[in-house]
Amino acid sequence: MADFNSLFYLFLLFSFSIFTSGSEAEAKDAPFVGINIGTDVSNLLSPEELITFLQSQKISHIRLFDSNADILKALSHTKIRVIISVPNNQLIAIGSSNTTAATWIQRNVVAFYPQTLITSISVGDEVFTTNPSSAPILLPAIESLYNSLVASNLHNDIKISTPHAASIILDTFPPSQAFFNQTLTPFLLPLLQFLSRTKAPLMMNFYPYYVFMQNKGVVPLDNSLFRPLTPSKEMVDPNTLLHYSNVLDAMIDAAYFSMKNLNVSDVVVLVTESGWPSIGDSKEPYATIDNADTYNSNLIKHVFDRSGTPLHPELTSSVYIYELFNEDLRANPVSEANWGLFYGNSTPVYLLHVSGTGTFLGNDTTNQTYCVVMDDVDSKTLQAALDWACGPGRANCSEIQPGENCYQPNDVKHHASYAFDSYYQKQDRASGSCDFKGVAMITTTDPSQGSCIFPGSKMLGTNKTSAVGTATNTTTSSGGVGHLLRRRRTPTVQWYDLVILLVVLAWI
Repeated sequence: MADFNSLFYLFLLFSFSIFTSGSEAEAKDAPFVGINIGTDVSNLLSPEELITFLQSQKISHIRLFDSNADILKALSHTKIRVIISVPNNQLIAIGSSNTTAATWIQRNVVAFYPQTLITSISVGDEVFTTNPSSAPILLPAIESLYNSLVASNLHNDIKISTPHAASIILDTFPPSQAFFNQTLTPFLLPLLQFLSRTKAPLMMNFYPYYVFMQNKGVVPLDNSLFRPLTPSKEMVDPNTLLHYSNVLDAMIDAAYFSMKNLNVSDVVVLVTESGWPSIGDSKEPYATIDNADTYNSNLIKHVFDRSGTPLHPELTSSVYIYELFNEDLRANPVSEANWGLFYGNSTPVYLLHVSGTGTFLGNDTTNQTYCVVMDDVDSKTLQAALDWACGPGRANCSEIQPGENCYQPNDVKHHASYAFDSYYQKQDRASGSCDFKGVAMITTTDPSQGSCIFPGSKMLGTNKTSAVGTATNTTTSSGGVGHLLRRRRTPTVQWYDLVILLVVLAWI
Protein backbone atom coordinates (compact mmCIF):
# COMPACT_ATOMS: atom_id res chain seq x y z
CA MET A 1 0.00 0.00 0.00
CA ALA A 2 1.45 3.36 -0.99
CA ASP A 3 1.83 5.98 1.70
CA PHE A 4 -0.37 9.07 1.76
CA ASN A 5 2.34 11.45 0.50
CA SER A 6 2.99 9.30 -2.58
CA LEU A 7 -0.70 9.09 -3.39
CA PHE A 8 -1.10 12.82 -2.89
CA TYR A 9 1.84 13.50 -5.22
CA LEU A 10 0.36 11.28 -7.92
CA PHE A 11 -3.00 12.97 -7.52
CA LEU A 12 -1.38 16.38 -8.02
CA LEU A 13 0.48 15.08 -11.07
CA PHE A 14 -2.77 13.77 -12.55
CA SER A 15 -4.58 17.03 -11.86
CA PHE A 16 -1.74 19.09 -13.32
CA SER A 17 -1.64 17.00 -16.49
CA ILE A 18 -5.35 17.59 -17.06
CA PHE A 19 -5.00 21.30 -16.35
CA THR A 20 -1.99 21.85 -18.59
CA SER A 21 -3.27 19.76 -21.48
CA GLY A 22 -6.57 21.62 -21.34
CA SER A 23 -4.85 25.00 -21.11
CA GLU A 24 -2.56 24.24 -24.03
CA ALA A 25 -5.49 23.08 -26.16
CA GLU A 26 -7.44 26.20 -25.26
CA ALA A 27 -4.52 28.49 -26.15
CA LYS A 28 -3.88 26.65 -29.41
CA ASP A 29 -7.50 26.76 -30.47
CA ALA A 30 -8.29 30.35 -29.49
CA PRO A 31 -9.14 32.80 -32.29
CA PHE A 32 -7.10 36.00 -32.43
CA VAL A 33 -6.98 39.44 -33.99
CA GLY A 34 -3.93 40.24 -36.09
CA ILE A 35 -2.79 43.44 -37.77
CA ASN A 36 -1.78 44.22 -41.36
CA ILE A 37 1.32 46.39 -41.66
CA GLY A 38 1.65 48.50 -44.78
CA THR A 39 4.81 50.55 -45.29
CA ASP A 40 3.68 53.46 -47.49
CA VAL A 41 4.33 55.70 -44.49
CA SER A 42 6.44 58.84 -44.11
CA ASN A 43 9.14 58.44 -41.48
CA LEU A 44 8.22 54.80 -40.80
CA LEU A 45 9.66 53.36 -37.62
CA SER A 46 12.86 51.39 -38.06
CA PRO A 47 12.40 47.60 -37.96
CA GLU A 48 13.75 47.48 -34.41
CA GLU A 49 11.48 50.33 -33.29
CA LEU A 50 8.54 48.68 -35.05
CA ILE A 51 9.01 45.39 -33.19
CA THR A 52 9.41 47.20 -29.87
CA PHE A 53 6.16 49.04 -30.60
CA LEU A 54 4.35 45.82 -31.53
CA GLN A 55 5.49 44.22 -28.29
CA SER A 56 4.43 47.23 -26.23
CA GLN A 57 0.97 46.95 -27.77
CA LYS A 58 0.78 43.17 -27.10
CA ILE A 59 0.38 42.46 -30.84
CA SER A 60 1.28 38.83 -31.50
CA HIS A 61 0.06 38.26 -35.09
CA ILE A 62 0.97 40.44 -38.07
CA ARG A 63 0.75 40.25 -41.84
CA LEU A 64 3.31 41.85 -44.15
CA PHE A 65 2.63 42.66 -47.80
CA ASP A 66 6.13 41.52 -48.72
CA SER A 67 8.96 39.58 -47.08
CA ASN A 68 11.01 42.49 -45.76
CA ALA A 69 14.28 40.93 -44.59
CA ASP A 70 15.03 43.65 -42.04
CA ILE A 71 11.63 43.24 -40.37
CA LEU A 72 11.89 39.44 -40.42
CA LYS A 73 15.32 39.67 -38.81
CA ALA A 74 14.02 42.07 -36.15
CA LEU A 75 11.20 39.60 -35.38
CA SER A 76 13.73 36.90 -34.53
CA HIS A 77 13.30 35.36 -31.06
CA THR A 78 10.06 37.25 -30.41
CA LYS A 79 6.67 35.61 -29.94
CA ILE A 80 5.16 37.59 -32.82
CA ARG A 81 3.80 35.37 -35.60
CA VAL A 82 3.95 36.69 -39.14
CA ILE A 83 2.36 36.06 -42.52
CA ILE A 84 4.76 37.00 -45.31
CA SER A 85 3.67 37.73 -48.87
CA VAL A 86 4.72 37.22 -52.46
CA PRO A 87 3.91 40.44 -54.39
CA ASN A 88 1.88 40.10 -57.58
CA ASN A 89 4.84 41.17 -59.72
CA GLN A 90 6.79 38.06 -58.66
CA LEU A 91 4.09 35.51 -59.55
CA ILE A 92 5.13 34.84 -63.13
CA ALA A 93 8.78 34.20 -62.25
CA ILE A 94 7.91 31.87 -59.37
CA GLY A 95 5.12 30.07 -61.23
CA SER A 96 7.33 29.49 -64.24
CA SER A 97 10.41 28.15 -62.47
CA ASN A 98 10.75 25.64 -59.65
CA THR A 99 14.28 26.92 -59.13
CA THR A 100 13.02 30.47 -58.60
CA ALA A 101 10.42 29.19 -56.12
CA ALA A 102 13.06 27.21 -54.23
CA THR A 103 15.33 30.25 -54.10
CA TRP A 104 12.47 32.39 -52.77
CA ILE A 105 11.76 29.89 -49.97
CA GLN A 106 15.43 29.65 -49.04
CA ARG A 107 15.90 33.41 -49.03
CA ASN A 108 12.67 34.45 -47.30
CA VAL A 109 11.69 31.48 -45.13
CA VAL A 110 14.53 29.07 -44.39
CA ALA A 111 16.93 31.94 -43.69
CA PHE A 112 14.70 33.13 -40.82
CA TYR A 113 12.61 30.19 -39.59
CA PRO A 114 12.15 29.05 -36.82
CA GLN A 115 13.83 31.98 -35.01
CA THR A 116 11.23 34.16 -36.73
CA LEU A 117 7.78 32.59 -36.37
CA ILE A 118 6.55 32.57 -39.96
CA THR A 119 3.11 30.94 -39.93
CA SER A 120 2.13 31.23 -43.57
CA ILE A 121 2.77 32.68 -47.00
CA SER A 122 0.16 34.68 -48.87
CA VAL A 123 0.87 34.39 -52.58
CA GLY A 124 -0.21 37.46 -54.51
CA ASP A 125 -3.07 39.70 -53.42
CA GLU A 126 -6.58 39.68 -54.94
CA VAL A 127 -5.08 38.29 -58.13
CA PHE A 128 -8.37 37.26 -59.76
CA THR A 129 -9.76 40.80 -59.57
CA THR A 130 -6.75 43.12 -59.67
CA ASN A 131 -4.36 41.12 -61.85
CA PRO A 132 -6.54 38.65 -63.80
CA SER A 133 -3.90 38.01 -66.45
CA SER A 134 -1.88 36.24 -63.74
CA ALA A 135 -4.78 33.93 -62.77
CA PRO A 136 -3.45 30.94 -64.78
CA ILE A 137 -0.04 31.16 -63.09
CA LEU A 138 -1.33 31.60 -59.50
CA LEU A 139 -1.79 27.94 -58.56
CA PRO A 140 1.47 26.82 -60.26
CA ALA A 141 3.28 29.47 -58.20
CA ILE A 142 1.59 28.26 -55.00
CA GLU A 143 2.40 24.62 -55.76
CA SER A 144 6.03 25.40 -56.58
CA LEU A 145 6.44 27.23 -53.28
CA TYR A 146 4.68 24.38 -51.44
CA ASN A 147 6.99 21.79 -53.00
CA SER A 148 9.96 23.85 -51.83
CA LEU A 149 8.51 23.87 -48.30
CA VAL A 150 8.14 20.09 -48.51
CA ALA A 151 11.79 19.79 -49.53
CA SER A 152 12.72 21.75 -46.41
CA ASN A 153 10.24 19.78 -44.26
CA LEU A 154 8.35 22.96 -43.38
CA HIS A 155 5.04 22.23 -45.10
CA ASN A 156 3.32 21.17 -41.87
CA ASP A 157 4.39 24.34 -40.04
CA ILE A 158 3.88 26.96 -42.73
CA LYS A 159 0.70 27.13 -44.81
CA ILE A 160 0.33 28.66 -48.27
CA SER A 161 -2.76 30.41 -49.61
CA THR A 162 -3.76 33.56 -51.49
CA PRO A 163 -6.05 36.44 -50.41
CA HIS A 164 -9.18 37.13 -52.46
CA ALA A 165 -11.40 40.17 -52.84
CA ALA A 166 -14.96 39.75 -51.63
CA SER A 167 -16.17 40.46 -55.17
CA ILE A 168 -15.27 36.93 -56.33
CA ILE A 169 -18.46 35.90 -54.47
CA LEU A 170 -21.71 36.87 -56.19
CA ASP A 171 -25.17 37.34 -54.62
CA THR A 172 -23.72 37.44 -51.12
CA PHE A 173 -27.09 37.93 -49.44
CA PRO A 174 -28.80 35.82 -48.54
CA PRO A 175 -25.62 33.78 -47.85
CA SER A 176 -27.32 30.51 -48.78
CA GLN A 177 -27.64 31.74 -52.37
CA ALA A 178 -24.04 32.96 -52.71
CA PHE A 179 -21.71 31.44 -55.29
CA PHE A 180 -18.29 32.12 -56.74
CA ASN A 181 -18.05 33.97 -60.04
CA GLN A 182 -18.37 31.04 -62.40
CA THR A 183 -15.81 32.42 -64.83
CA LEU A 184 -13.24 31.79 -62.08
CA THR A 185 -14.19 28.15 -61.49
CA PRO A 186 -11.35 26.74 -63.67
CA PHE A 187 -8.90 28.51 -61.33
CA LEU A 188 -10.81 28.42 -58.04
CA LEU A 189 -11.78 24.78 -57.91
CA PRO A 190 -8.23 23.37 -58.18
CA LEU A 191 -7.06 26.04 -55.75
CA LEU A 192 -9.70 25.00 -53.19
CA GLN A 193 -8.75 21.37 -53.69
CA PHE A 194 -5.13 22.30 -52.97
CA LEU A 195 -6.18 24.17 -49.79
CA SER A 196 -8.22 21.15 -48.70
CA ARG A 197 -5.33 18.78 -49.32
CA THR A 198 -2.79 20.94 -47.44
CA LYS A 199 -5.18 22.06 -44.67
CA ALA A 200 -4.63 25.71 -45.54
CA PRO A 201 -7.33 28.41 -45.23
CA LEU A 202 -9.30 30.32 -47.82
CA MET A 203 -7.99 33.87 -47.32
CA MET A 204 -10.65 36.53 -47.85
CA ASN A 205 -10.51 40.32 -47.61
CA PHE A 206 -13.91 41.32 -46.21
CA TYR A 207 -14.90 44.98 -45.81
CA PRO A 208 -18.44 45.66 -44.55
CA TYR A 209 -17.59 49.33 -45.14
CA TYR A 210 -17.69 48.83 -48.90
CA VAL A 211 -20.82 46.67 -48.68
CA PHE A 212 -22.54 49.52 -46.84
CA MET A 213 -21.27 52.22 -49.22
CA GLN A 214 -22.41 50.28 -52.27
CA ASN A 215 -25.81 49.43 -50.79
CA LYS A 216 -26.84 52.50 -48.82
CA GLY A 217 -30.52 52.36 -48.06
CA VAL A 218 -30.48 48.56 -48.19
CA VAL A 219 -27.75 47.60 -45.71
CA PRO A 220 -28.19 49.53 -42.43
CA LEU A 221 -25.17 51.23 -40.88
CA ASP A 222 -25.80 49.53 -37.52
CA ASN A 223 -25.55 46.09 -39.13
CA SER A 224 -22.26 47.07 -40.75
CA LEU A 225 -20.77 48.33 -37.48
CA PHE A 226 -21.72 45.34 -35.29
CA ARG A 227 -24.02 47.56 -33.24
CA PRO A 228 -26.54 45.72 -31.03
CA LEU A 229 -29.81 45.13 -32.86
CA THR A 230 -33.32 44.22 -31.93
CA PRO A 231 -34.42 40.93 -33.54
CA SER A 232 -36.65 42.85 -35.93
CA LYS A 233 -33.59 44.61 -37.41
CA GLU A 234 -31.53 41.46 -37.95
CA MET A 235 -31.08 40.23 -41.51
CA VAL A 236 -32.77 36.88 -42.13
CA ASP A 237 -31.77 34.32 -44.74
CA PRO A 238 -35.18 33.14 -46.07
CA ASN A 239 -33.78 29.76 -47.12
CA THR A 240 -32.12 28.79 -43.84
CA LEU A 241 -34.02 31.15 -41.48
CA LEU A 242 -30.64 32.06 -39.97
CA HIS A 243 -30.54 35.53 -38.39
CA TYR A 244 -27.57 37.80 -39.13
CA SER A 245 -26.87 40.66 -36.76
CA ASN A 246 -23.83 41.92 -38.69
CA VAL A 247 -22.56 42.08 -42.25
CA LEU A 248 -19.21 40.35 -41.65
CA ASP A 249 -20.81 37.12 -40.47
CA ALA A 250 -23.00 37.12 -43.57
CA MET A 251 -19.93 37.56 -45.78
CA ILE A 252 -18.09 34.70 -44.07
CA ASP A 253 -21.07 32.37 -44.40
CA ALA A 254 -21.43 33.38 -48.05
CA ALA A 255 -17.89 32.08 -48.57
CA TYR A 256 -18.80 28.78 -46.90
CA PHE A 257 -21.90 28.34 -49.04
CA SER A 258 -19.90 29.23 -52.16
CA MET A 259 -17.33 26.54 -51.36
CA LYS A 260 -20.11 24.06 -50.67
CA ASN A 261 -21.46 24.71 -54.17
CA LEU A 262 -18.10 23.43 -55.47
CA ASN A 263 -18.28 20.40 -53.15
CA VAL A 264 -15.58 21.72 -50.83
CA SER A 265 -16.53 21.62 -47.15
CA ASP A 266 -13.31 21.23 -45.18
CA VAL A 267 -11.53 24.52 -45.92
CA VAL A 268 -11.79 27.24 -43.30
CA VAL A 269 -12.12 30.97 -43.90
CA LEU A 270 -9.42 33.33 -42.65
CA VAL A 271 -10.23 37.05 -42.88
CA THR A 272 -6.91 38.53 -43.96
CA GLU A 273 -8.21 42.12 -44.14
CA SER A 274 -11.07 44.01 -42.54
CA GLY A 275 -11.39 47.54 -41.21
CA TRP A 276 -13.01 50.96 -41.52
CA PRO A 277 -11.43 54.27 -42.63
CA SER A 278 -11.38 57.19 -40.19
CA ILE A 279 -11.32 60.00 -42.78
CA GLY A 280 -12.83 60.31 -46.24
CA ASP A 281 -13.66 62.94 -48.82
CA SER A 282 -17.12 64.34 -49.55
CA LYS A 283 -18.10 61.13 -51.33
CA GLU A 284 -17.33 59.05 -48.23
CA PRO A 285 -19.23 60.75 -45.39
CA TYR A 286 -19.29 57.56 -43.30
CA ALA A 287 -15.49 57.39 -43.13
CA THR A 288 -15.32 58.96 -39.67
CA ILE A 289 -13.30 58.43 -36.52
CA ASP A 290 -16.43 57.45 -34.61
CA ASN A 291 -17.43 54.80 -37.16
CA ALA A 292 -13.87 53.45 -37.42
CA ASP A 293 -13.69 53.27 -33.63
CA THR A 294 -17.05 51.52 -33.43
CA TYR A 295 -16.32 49.01 -36.20
CA ASN A 296 -12.87 47.94 -35.06
CA SER A 297 -13.83 47.89 -31.38
CA ASN A 298 -16.86 45.73 -32.04
CA LEU A 299 -14.97 43.54 -34.51
CA ILE A 300 -12.38 42.73 -31.86
CA LYS A 301 -15.01 41.94 -29.26
CA HIS A 302 -16.90 39.81 -31.77
CA VAL A 303 -13.85 37.66 -32.48
CA PHE A 304 -13.15 37.11 -28.81
CA ASP A 305 -16.76 36.36 -27.99
CA ARG A 306 -16.13 33.16 -29.98
CA SER A 307 -19.74 33.16 -31.13
CA GLY A 308 -18.88 31.98 -34.64
CA THR A 309 -21.36 32.70 -37.43
CA PRO A 310 -25.02 31.73 -37.73
CA LEU A 311 -24.07 28.89 -40.11
CA HIS A 312 -21.11 27.77 -37.98
CA PRO A 313 -21.66 28.91 -34.38
CA GLU A 314 -19.02 26.42 -33.29
CA LEU A 315 -16.35 28.13 -35.42
CA THR A 316 -14.77 31.55 -35.09
CA SER A 317 -12.54 33.13 -37.72
CA SER A 318 -9.44 35.01 -36.75
CA VAL A 319 -9.25 38.43 -38.40
CA TYR A 320 -6.40 40.71 -39.46
CA ILE A 321 -7.36 44.37 -39.08
CA TYR A 322 -6.41 46.67 -41.93
CA GLU A 323 -4.22 48.29 -40.74
CA LEU A 324 -1.62 49.32 -38.15
CA PHE A 325 -0.54 52.71 -39.57
CA ASN A 326 -2.18 55.37 -41.71
CA GLU A 327 -0.30 55.05 -45.01
CA ASP A 328 -0.03 58.75 -45.83
CA LEU A 329 1.85 58.08 -49.07
CA ARG A 330 -1.14 56.30 -50.63
CA ALA A 331 -2.91 58.03 -53.52
CA ASN A 332 -6.51 59.29 -53.53
CA PRO A 333 -9.24 58.80 -52.52
CA VAL A 334 -8.56 60.34 -49.12
CA SER A 335 -9.74 57.23 -47.29
CA GLU A 336 -6.90 55.16 -48.81
CA ALA A 337 -4.46 56.89 -46.47
CA ASN A 338 -6.65 56.64 -43.38
CA TRP A 339 -7.31 53.04 -42.40
CA GLY A 340 -4.73 52.91 -39.62
CA LEU A 341 -5.11 52.60 -35.88
CA PHE A 342 -1.95 54.69 -35.48
CA TYR A 343 -0.12 57.43 -37.31
CA GLY A 344 3.31 56.57 -38.69
CA ASN A 345 5.01 58.03 -35.60
CA SER A 346 3.05 55.48 -33.47
CA THR A 347 0.67 58.00 -31.90
CA PRO A 348 -2.97 56.87 -31.91
CA VAL A 349 -5.49 57.97 -34.50
CA TYR A 350 -8.37 57.31 -32.08
CA LEU A 351 -9.23 55.46 -28.90
CA LEU A 352 -10.73 52.03 -29.40
CA HIS A 353 -13.18 50.79 -26.77
CA VAL A 354 -13.11 47.12 -25.90
CA SER A 355 -14.10 45.99 -22.45
CA GLY A 356 -13.21 42.79 -20.69
CA THR A 357 -11.09 41.14 -23.37
CA GLY A 358 -7.52 41.34 -22.18
CA THR A 359 -4.48 43.45 -22.99
CA PHE A 360 -4.03 43.33 -26.77
CA LEU A 361 -3.17 46.81 -28.05
CA GLY A 362 -2.90 47.35 -24.35
CA ASN A 363 -3.65 51.06 -24.00
CA ASP A 364 -7.41 50.67 -23.76
CA THR A 365 -8.11 52.04 -20.31
CA THR A 366 -11.77 52.89 -20.67
CA ASN A 367 -13.09 49.37 -20.23
CA GLN A 368 -16.58 50.88 -20.33
CA THR A 369 -19.93 50.53 -22.05
CA TYR A 370 -23.05 52.69 -21.88
CA CYS A 371 -26.78 52.13 -22.35
CA VAL A 372 -28.57 54.64 -24.59
CA VAL A 373 -31.74 54.99 -26.64
CA MET A 374 -31.82 53.35 -30.07
CA ASP A 375 -32.61 55.41 -33.16
CA ASP A 376 -36.13 55.63 -34.58
CA VAL A 377 -37.95 54.62 -31.41
CA ASP A 378 -41.65 55.34 -30.91
CA SER A 379 -41.93 58.29 -28.48
CA LYS A 380 -44.84 56.78 -26.52
CA THR A 381 -42.93 53.53 -25.92
CA LEU A 382 -39.84 55.53 -25.01
CA GLN A 383 -41.73 57.66 -22.47
CA ALA A 384 -43.12 54.52 -20.82
CA ALA A 385 -39.60 53.08 -20.56
CA LEU A 386 -38.30 56.35 -19.08
CA ASP A 387 -41.10 56.38 -16.50
CA TRP A 388 -40.26 52.81 -15.49
CA ALA A 389 -36.53 53.52 -15.20
CA CYS A 390 -37.04 56.57 -12.98
CA GLY A 391 -39.83 54.82 -11.01
CA PRO A 392 -39.79 51.07 -10.31
CA GLY A 393 -36.29 50.77 -11.83
CA ARG A 394 -34.93 53.24 -9.25
CA ALA A 395 -32.51 54.85 -11.68
CA ASN A 396 -30.97 58.09 -10.44
CA CYS A 397 -32.85 60.66 -12.50
CA SER A 398 -31.99 63.73 -10.43
CA GLU A 399 -29.56 65.06 -13.07
CA ILE A 400 -32.31 65.30 -15.73
CA GLN A 401 -34.58 67.51 -13.60
CA PRO A 402 -35.06 71.21 -14.51
CA GLY A 403 -31.98 73.27 -13.76
CA GLU A 404 -29.66 70.28 -13.38
CA ASN A 405 -26.64 69.48 -15.57
CA CYS A 406 -28.37 66.95 -17.84
CA TYR A 407 -31.76 68.63 -18.23
CA GLN A 408 -30.77 70.12 -21.59
CA PRO A 409 -31.54 69.18 -24.27
CA ASN A 410 -35.03 68.88 -22.84
CA ASP A 411 -36.33 65.94 -24.85
CA VAL A 412 -37.43 62.43 -23.99
CA LYS A 413 -34.64 60.73 -25.96
CA HIS A 414 -31.84 62.50 -24.09
CA HIS A 415 -33.50 62.07 -20.71
CA ALA A 416 -34.22 58.41 -21.37
CA SER A 417 -30.61 57.73 -22.39
CA TYR A 418 -29.39 59.17 -19.10
CA ALA A 419 -31.93 57.18 -17.08
CA PHE A 420 -31.21 53.97 -19.00
CA ASP A 421 -27.47 54.34 -18.41
CA SER A 422 -28.05 55.01 -14.72
CA TYR A 423 -30.05 51.79 -14.40
CA TYR A 424 -27.54 49.83 -16.52
CA GLN A 425 -24.54 50.93 -14.46
CA LYS A 426 -26.47 50.34 -11.22
CA GLN A 427 -27.00 46.74 -12.38
CA ASP A 428 -23.23 46.42 -12.97
CA ARG A 429 -23.85 46.28 -16.74
CA ALA A 430 -25.46 42.88 -16.32
CA SER A 431 -26.72 41.01 -19.36
CA GLY A 432 -30.29 42.06 -20.19
CA SER A 433 -30.16 45.26 -18.14
CA CYS A 434 -30.01 47.43 -21.27
CA ASP A 435 -33.16 46.50 -23.16
CA PHE A 436 -36.22 48.38 -21.91
CA LYS A 437 -38.53 46.45 -24.22
CA GLY A 438 -36.25 46.86 -27.22
CA VAL A 439 -35.73 50.63 -27.17
CA ALA A 440 -32.19 50.67 -25.71
CA MET A 441 -28.79 49.52 -26.92
CA ILE A 442 -25.27 49.18 -25.55
CA THR A 443 -22.58 51.47 -26.98
CA THR A 444 -18.88 52.03 -26.39
CA THR A 445 -19.18 55.73 -27.28
CA ASP A 446 -19.41 58.01 -24.25
CA PRO A 447 -22.71 59.96 -24.57
CA SER A 448 -21.60 62.66 -22.10
CA GLN A 449 -21.69 66.22 -23.41
CA GLY A 450 -20.35 69.37 -21.76
CA SER A 451 -21.26 69.45 -18.08
CA CYS A 452 -23.64 66.49 -18.48
CA ILE A 453 -21.59 63.51 -17.39
CA PHE A 454 -23.34 60.17 -17.81
CA PRO A 455 -23.28 57.65 -14.93
CA GLY A 456 -20.93 55.33 -16.82
CA SER A 457 -18.37 58.13 -17.17
CA LYS A 458 -18.68 59.12 -13.52
CA MET A 459 -17.70 55.56 -12.61
CA LEU A 460 -14.44 55.93 -14.52
CA GLY A 461 -13.37 58.89 -12.41
CA THR A 462 -9.71 59.69 -12.80
CA ASN A 463 -8.95 56.36 -14.50
CA LYS A 464 -9.72 57.76 -17.94
CA THR A 465 -6.71 58.49 -20.16
CA SER A 466 -6.23 59.69 -23.68
CA ALA A 467 -4.22 56.67 -24.76
CA VAL A 468 -5.18 54.57 -27.75
CA GLY A 469 -6.12 51.00 -27.59
CA THR A 470 -8.06 47.97 -28.26
CA ALA A 471 -8.28 45.11 -25.90
CA THR A 472 -8.32 41.59 -27.10
CA ASN A 473 -7.03 38.36 -25.79
CA THR A 474 -4.05 37.30 -27.86
CA THR A 475 -2.58 33.88 -27.87
CA THR A 476 0.70 32.30 -28.80
CA SER A 477 -0.77 29.74 -31.11
CA SER A 478 1.73 27.59 -32.92
CA GLY A 479 -0.73 25.76 -35.09
CA GLY A 480 -0.07 27.73 -38.26
CA VAL A 481 -2.60 29.36 -40.49
CA GLY A 482 -4.47 26.14 -41.05
CA HIS A 483 -5.76 26.50 -37.51
CA LEU A 484 -6.84 30.12 -37.69
CA LEU A 485 -10.50 29.22 -37.73
CA ARG A 486 -11.02 27.49 -34.43
CA ARG A 487 -13.48 24.98 -33.10
CA ARG A 488 -14.60 25.73 -29.57
CA ARG A 489 -14.12 22.89 -27.16
CA THR A 490 -13.64 22.23 -23.48
CA PRO A 491 -10.42 20.72 -22.11
CA THR A 492 -10.40 16.98 -22.54
CA VAL A 493 -8.63 14.19 -20.72
CA GLN A 494 -5.84 12.78 -22.91
CA TRP A 495 -4.70 9.14 -23.04
CA TYR A 496 -1.69 9.86 -20.85
CA ASP A 497 -4.00 11.29 -18.18
CA LEU A 498 -5.79 7.95 -18.08
CA VAL A 499 -2.48 6.12 -17.75
CA ILE A 500 -1.63 8.21 -14.70
CA LEU A 501 -5.03 7.50 -13.21
CA LEU A 502 -4.54 3.77 -13.74
CA VAL A 503 -1.15 3.96 -12.05
CA VAL A 504 -2.77 5.66 -9.09
CA LEU A 505 -5.45 2.99 -8.86
CA ALA A 506 -2.88 0.17 -9.16
CA TRP A 507 -0.78 1.77 -6.44
CA ILE A 508 -3.76 1.84 -4.14
